[in-house]
Amino acid sequence: MEDAYVLQLSNRKFSELYLCCCGYSKCEPLHNFGPAVRPDYLIHFILKGKGRYYIGETQYCLEAGQGFLIEPNVLTFYQADAEDPWEYLWVGFNGSNVKEYLRDVGLNSGHLIFRSDYGAELKDTVVEMIRNTTGSITSQYERQGLLYTFFAILSKNVNISTPWEEDGENIHIKRAVEYVRNNYFNAVRVTDIAKYVCIDRTYLYELFRRHLDVSPQEYLTNYRLTRAAELLTLTDLTLGEIAMSCGYQNAYSFGKAFKAKRGITPAKYREKNRSERKEYLESHKDTLKKL
Repeated sequence: MEDAYVLQLSNRKFSELYLCCCGYSKCEPLHNFGPAVRPDYLIHFILKGKGRYYIGETQYCLEAGQGFLIEPNVLTFYQADAEDPWEYLWVGFNGSNVKEYLRDVGLNSGHLIFRSDYGAELKDTVVEMIRNTTGSITSQYERQGLLYTFFAILSKNVNISTPWEEDGENIHIKRAVEYVRNNYFNAVRVTDIAKYVCIDRTYLYELFRRHLDVSPQEYLTNYRLTRAAELLTLTDLTLGEIAMSCGYQNAYSFGKAFKAKRGITPAKYREKNRSERKEYLESHKDTLKKL
Protein backbone atom coordinates (compact mmCIF):
# COMPACT_ATOMS: atom_id res chain seq x y z
CA MET A 1 0.00 0.00 0.00
CA GLU A 2 1.02 3.62 -0.49
CA ASP A 3 -0.34 7.08 0.18
CA ALA A 4 0.05 8.71 -3.22
CA TYR A 5 -0.81 11.91 -5.05
CA VAL A 6 -0.66 11.67 -8.82
CA LEU A 7 -1.08 13.94 -11.82
CA GLN A 8 -1.45 12.09 -15.15
CA LEU A 9 -1.37 14.12 -18.37
CA SER A 10 -2.30 13.31 -21.95
CA ASN A 11 -2.00 16.64 -23.79
CA ARG A 12 1.23 17.10 -25.71
CA LYS A 13 1.70 20.77 -26.62
CA PHE A 14 5.50 20.61 -26.50
CA SER A 15 7.75 18.19 -28.36
CA GLU A 16 11.40 18.50 -27.28
CA LEU A 17 10.55 17.90 -23.62
CA TYR A 18 7.13 17.40 -22.07
CA LEU A 19 5.62 16.28 -18.79
CA CYS A 20 3.71 12.97 -18.81
CA CYS A 21 3.00 12.47 -15.13
CA CYS A 22 4.26 13.34 -11.69
CA GLY A 23 3.51 12.37 -8.14
CA TYR A 24 4.43 11.87 -4.52
CA SER A 25 4.22 8.64 -2.52
CA LYS A 26 4.61 7.68 1.11
CA CYS A 27 4.95 3.91 1.00
CA GLU A 28 4.09 1.17 3.45
CA PRO A 29 6.81 -1.38 4.34
CA LEU A 30 7.73 -3.58 1.36
CA HIS A 31 5.36 -1.76 -0.99
CA ASN A 32 6.58 -2.45 -4.52
CA PHE A 33 5.95 -1.73 -8.17
CA GLY A 34 6.67 -4.12 -11.02
CA PRO A 35 8.25 -5.91 -12.64
CA ALA A 36 6.96 -3.45 -15.24
CA VAL A 37 7.95 -1.41 -18.25
CA ARG A 38 7.06 2.23 -18.75
CA PRO A 39 6.39 4.07 -22.02
CA ASP A 40 8.25 7.21 -20.88
CA TYR A 41 11.25 8.29 -18.81
CA LEU A 42 10.79 8.61 -15.05
CA ILE A 43 12.96 10.09 -12.34
CA HIS A 44 12.28 9.11 -8.74
CA PHE A 45 13.85 11.03 -5.86
CA ILE A 46 13.82 9.68 -2.30
CA LEU A 47 12.85 12.19 0.37
CA LYS A 48 12.88 9.84 3.38
CA GLY A 49 13.55 6.19 4.13
CA LYS A 50 15.14 3.43 2.09
CA GLY A 51 14.36 0.98 -0.70
CA ARG A 52 15.74 -1.11 -3.54
CA TYR A 53 15.72 -0.63 -7.31
CA TYR A 54 16.21 -3.63 -9.62
CA ILE A 55 17.06 -3.81 -13.31
CA GLY A 56 17.51 -7.46 -14.23
CA GLU A 57 20.16 -8.82 -11.87
CA THR A 58 21.38 -5.36 -10.91
CA GLN A 59 20.24 -4.17 -7.48
CA TYR A 60 20.65 -0.67 -6.07
CA CYS A 61 20.11 -0.06 -2.34
CA LEU A 62 19.00 3.56 -2.08
CA GLU A 63 18.20 6.04 0.68
CA ALA A 64 17.04 9.61 1.23
CA GLY A 65 18.90 12.08 -0.95
CA GLN A 66 19.32 9.61 -3.81
CA GLY A 67 17.28 9.11 -6.94
CA PHE A 68 17.02 6.78 -9.91
CA LEU A 69 16.18 7.00 -13.60
CA ILE A 70 13.77 4.58 -15.32
CA GLU A 71 14.10 4.44 -19.10
CA PRO A 72 11.25 3.64 -21.52
CA ASN A 73 10.56 -0.03 -22.22
CA VAL A 74 13.05 -1.27 -19.63
CA LEU A 75 11.76 -3.90 -17.21
CA THR A 76 12.26 -2.63 -13.64
CA PHE A 77 11.16 -3.40 -10.11
CA TYR A 78 11.45 -1.33 -6.96
CA GLN A 79 10.45 -1.92 -3.37
CA ALA A 80 10.30 0.01 -0.10
CA ASP A 81 12.41 -1.11 2.86
CA ALA A 82 10.71 -3.34 5.43
CA GLU A 83 11.72 -1.24 8.44
CA ASP A 84 12.28 2.24 6.99
CA PRO A 85 10.05 2.47 3.89
CA TRP A 86 10.79 5.28 1.53
CA GLU A 87 8.87 8.39 0.71
CA TYR A 88 9.57 9.65 -2.79
CA LEU A 89 8.51 11.94 -5.60
CA TRP A 90 8.59 11.18 -9.29
CA VAL A 91 8.37 12.94 -12.62
CA GLY A 92 7.57 11.21 -15.92
CA PHE A 93 8.61 12.91 -19.15
CA ASN A 94 9.57 12.38 -22.77
CA GLY A 95 10.46 14.33 -25.91
CA SER A 96 12.86 14.57 -28.81
CA ASN A 97 15.68 16.13 -26.74
CA VAL A 98 15.32 14.05 -23.58
CA LYS A 99 18.62 12.16 -23.92
CA GLU A 100 20.52 15.42 -24.33
CA TYR A 101 18.86 16.96 -21.27
CA LEU A 102 19.52 13.83 -19.21
CA ARG A 103 23.19 13.97 -20.22
CA ASP A 104 23.26 17.55 -18.97
CA VAL A 105 22.43 16.31 -15.47
CA GLY A 106 24.72 13.29 -15.76
CA LEU A 107 22.16 10.56 -16.38
CA ASN A 108 22.07 7.88 -19.11
CA SER A 109 21.75 4.11 -19.54
CA GLY A 110 25.06 3.53 -17.77
CA HIS A 111 24.43 6.03 -14.98
CA LEU A 112 20.96 5.57 -13.54
CA ILE A 113 21.58 6.57 -9.91
CA PHE A 114 22.21 10.07 -8.60
CA ARG A 115 22.41 12.10 -5.41
CA SER A 116 21.16 15.64 -4.83
CA ASP A 117 21.27 18.00 -1.86
CA TYR A 118 18.19 19.90 -3.07
CA GLY A 119 15.40 17.52 -2.08
CA ALA A 120 13.24 20.28 -0.60
CA GLU A 121 13.38 22.27 -3.84
CA LEU A 122 12.59 19.18 -5.92
CA LYS A 123 9.59 18.43 -3.69
CA ASP A 124 8.29 22.02 -3.91
CA THR A 125 8.55 21.87 -7.70
CA VAL A 126 6.67 18.56 -7.97
CA VAL A 127 3.98 19.72 -5.54
CA GLU A 128 3.40 22.76 -7.77
CA MET A 129 3.13 20.42 -10.77
CA ILE A 130 0.53 18.27 -8.98
CA ARG A 131 -1.53 21.30 -7.98
CA ASN A 132 -1.53 22.58 -11.56
CA THR A 133 -4.34 20.35 -12.82
CA THR A 134 -6.21 22.48 -15.36
CA GLY A 135 -5.86 22.09 -19.11
CA SER A 136 -5.63 25.80 -19.88
CA ILE A 137 -2.84 27.22 -22.04
CA THR A 138 -1.53 29.07 -19.00
CA SER A 139 -1.32 25.84 -16.98
CA GLN A 140 0.44 24.03 -19.80
CA TYR A 141 3.16 26.68 -19.97
CA GLU A 142 3.44 26.75 -16.18
CA ARG A 143 3.90 22.99 -16.02
CA GLN A 144 6.49 23.19 -18.78
CA GLY A 145 8.37 25.82 -16.82
CA LEU A 146 8.25 23.66 -13.70
CA LEU A 147 9.66 20.71 -15.64
CA TYR A 148 12.63 22.83 -16.73
CA THR A 149 12.98 24.00 -13.12
CA PHE A 150 13.13 20.36 -12.03
CA PHE A 151 16.02 19.73 -14.43
CA ALA A 152 17.72 22.96 -13.35
CA ILE A 153 17.65 21.81 -9.71
CA LEU A 154 19.05 18.41 -10.66
CA SER A 155 21.91 20.07 -12.53
CA LYS A 156 23.15 21.89 -9.41
CA ASN A 157 25.09 19.09 -7.77
CA VAL A 158 24.17 15.71 -9.17
CA ASN A 159 26.82 13.16 -8.25
CA ILE A 160 26.65 9.97 -10.29
CA SER A 161 27.34 6.59 -8.75
CA THR A 162 29.95 4.32 -10.30
CA PRO A 163 28.34 2.02 -12.88
CA TRP A 164 28.21 -1.65 -12.00
CA GLU A 165 30.79 -3.99 -13.46
CA GLU A 166 29.60 -6.83 -15.63
CA ASP A 167 30.86 -10.39 -15.77
CA GLY A 168 30.45 -12.56 -18.86
CA GLU A 169 27.08 -13.97 -17.88
CA ASN A 170 25.65 -10.57 -17.01
CA ILE A 171 26.73 -9.26 -20.39
CA HIS A 172 24.78 -12.04 -22.10
CA ILE A 173 21.72 -11.33 -19.98
CA LYS A 174 21.99 -7.60 -20.56
CA ARG A 175 22.24 -8.05 -24.33
CA ALA A 176 19.31 -10.49 -24.34
CA VAL A 177 17.13 -8.09 -22.34
CA GLU A 178 18.21 -5.25 -24.65
CA TYR A 179 17.12 -7.30 -27.67
CA VAL A 180 13.70 -8.04 -26.13
CA ARG A 181 13.26 -4.37 -25.22
CA ASN A 182 14.01 -3.24 -28.78
CA ASN A 183 12.11 -5.98 -30.62
CA TYR A 184 9.22 -7.19 -28.42
CA PHE A 185 6.71 -5.69 -30.88
CA ASN A 186 8.00 -7.94 -33.69
CA ALA A 187 7.53 -11.69 -34.20
CA VAL A 188 10.50 -12.46 -31.95
CA ARG A 189 11.37 -16.04 -31.04
CA VAL A 190 13.76 -17.36 -28.41
CA THR A 191 16.08 -18.56 -31.18
CA ASP A 192 16.30 -14.95 -32.42
CA ILE A 193 17.37 -13.81 -28.96
CA ALA A 194 20.00 -16.56 -28.70
CA LYS A 195 21.33 -15.71 -32.14
CA TYR A 196 21.64 -12.02 -31.24
CA VAL A 197 23.55 -12.84 -28.05
CA CYS A 198 25.70 -15.40 -29.94
CA ILE A 199 25.01 -18.32 -27.60
CA ASP A 200 22.92 -21.44 -28.08
CA ARG A 201 19.32 -21.65 -26.96
CA THR A 202 20.01 -24.13 -24.15
CA TYR A 203 22.66 -21.91 -22.54
CA LEU A 204 20.37 -18.88 -22.90
CA TYR A 205 17.67 -20.80 -21.04
CA GLU A 206 20.10 -21.71 -18.25
CA LEU A 207 21.21 -18.08 -17.87
CA PHE A 208 17.65 -16.76 -17.66
CA ARG A 209 16.64 -19.39 -15.11
CA ARG A 210 19.76 -18.74 -13.03
CA HIS A 211 19.68 -14.93 -13.07
CA LEU A 212 16.04 -13.96 -13.68
CA ASP A 213 14.23 -17.08 -12.44
CA VAL A 214 12.18 -17.30 -15.65
CA SER A 215 12.70 -18.85 -19.07
CA PRO A 216 13.49 -16.59 -22.06
CA GLN A 217 9.98 -17.22 -23.41
CA GLU A 218 8.39 -16.31 -20.08
CA TYR A 219 10.46 -13.14 -19.91
CA LEU A 220 9.41 -12.14 -23.43
CA THR A 221 5.75 -12.83 -22.67
CA ASN A 222 5.88 -10.96 -19.36
CA TYR A 223 7.54 -7.99 -21.03
CA ARG A 224 4.93 -7.85 -23.80
CA LEU A 225 1.98 -8.14 -21.43
CA THR A 226 3.39 -5.61 -18.97
CA ARG A 227 3.82 -3.16 -21.81
CA ALA A 228 0.28 -3.98 -22.96
CA ALA A 229 -1.05 -3.28 -19.46
CA GLU A 230 0.60 0.14 -19.55
CA LEU A 231 -0.99 0.90 -22.92
CA LEU A 232 -4.40 -0.26 -21.71
CA THR A 233 -4.20 2.10 -18.74
CA LEU A 234 -2.56 5.14 -20.29
CA THR A 235 -3.81 5.22 -23.89
CA ASP A 236 -7.02 4.94 -25.91
CA LEU A 237 -5.55 2.53 -28.46
CA THR A 238 -7.87 -0.26 -29.57
CA LEU A 239 -7.18 -3.82 -28.46
CA GLY A 240 -6.09 -4.65 -32.00
CA GLU A 241 -3.63 -1.75 -32.02
CA ILE A 242 -2.23 -2.73 -28.64
CA ALA A 243 -1.90 -6.33 -29.80
CA MET A 244 0.13 -5.29 -32.85
CA SER A 245 2.19 -2.89 -30.71
CA CYS A 246 3.17 -5.71 -28.37
CA GLY A 247 4.06 -8.46 -30.81
CA TYR A 248 0.72 -10.27 -31.17
CA GLN A 249 -0.83 -11.01 -34.56
CA ASN A 250 -4.35 -10.04 -33.57
CA ALA A 251 -6.59 -9.02 -30.69
CA TYR A 252 -7.74 -12.62 -30.13
CA SER A 253 -4.27 -14.07 -29.52
CA PHE A 254 -3.39 -11.05 -27.38
CA GLY A 255 -6.58 -11.39 -25.32
CA LYS A 256 -6.01 -15.09 -24.78
CA ALA A 257 -2.42 -14.53 -23.57
CA PHE A 258 -3.40 -11.58 -21.39
CA LYS A 259 -6.22 -13.43 -19.64
CA ALA A 260 -4.04 -16.51 -19.09
CA LYS A 261 -1.44 -14.35 -17.34
CA ARG A 262 -3.58 -11.74 -15.59
CA GLY A 263 -6.80 -13.68 -15.03
CA ILE A 264 -8.86 -10.95 -16.67
CA THR A 265 -9.56 -9.83 -20.23
CA PRO A 266 -7.78 -6.74 -21.60
CA ALA A 267 -11.08 -4.86 -21.84
CA LYS A 268 -12.00 -5.63 -18.23
CA TYR A 269 -8.48 -4.71 -17.10
CA ARG A 270 -8.74 -1.32 -18.81
CA GLU A 271 -12.19 -0.67 -17.35
CA LYS A 272 -11.14 -1.72 -13.83
CA ASN A 273 -7.90 0.28 -13.74
CA ARG A 274 -9.42 3.46 -15.13
CA SER A 275 -12.36 3.22 -12.74
CA GLU A 276 -10.07 2.70 -9.74
CA ARG A 277 -7.82 5.60 -10.80
CA LYS A 278 -10.81 7.90 -11.19
CA GLU A 279 -12.27 6.89 -7.82
CA TYR A 280 -8.91 7.37 -6.11
CA LEU A 281 -8.38 10.84 -7.55
CA GLU A 282 -11.92 11.86 -6.64
CA SER A 283 -11.61 10.58 -3.08
CA HIS A 284 -8.28 12.37 -2.58
CA LYS A 285 -9.21 15.60 -4.35
CA ASP A 286 -9.47 17.69 -1.18
CA THR A 287 -6.30 16.24 0.31
CA LEU A 288 -4.42 16.85 -2.92
CA LYS A 289 -5.36 20.49 -2.86
CA LYS A 290 -3.77 20.83 0.57
CA LEU A 291 -0.54 19.09 -0.40
